[in-house]
Amino acid sequence: MKFYVYIITNKPKGVLYIGFTKDLKRRLYQHKNKVHPTTFSSRYNLNKLVFFESFETEKEARLREKRVKKWNRDWKIELIEINNPEWKDLYDKI
Repeated sequence: MKFYVYIITNKPKGVLYIGFTKDLKRRLYQHKNKVHPTTFSSRYNLNKLVFFESFETEKEARLREKRVKKWNRDWKIELIEINNPEWKDLYDKI
């Protein structure tokens, strides 16, 4: 089983949400369809997957999520732009 850390947004350099999941496709489906309408991602219409990485263990993924959440905004944007300079929605790649 793989574990994932991901970043979603609503537009390039817009509001960012960093999350962790063991089922990336299911989790992104939830974000895109606002399955949980009162959450942060639903309120800000965050439904565009712009970055993700996979890990072999839950512990590694959770640690990476916590670290990235503590980064300043410029570092998060740099991480996205190094891997996805056009801020394309990567949903079809998972």
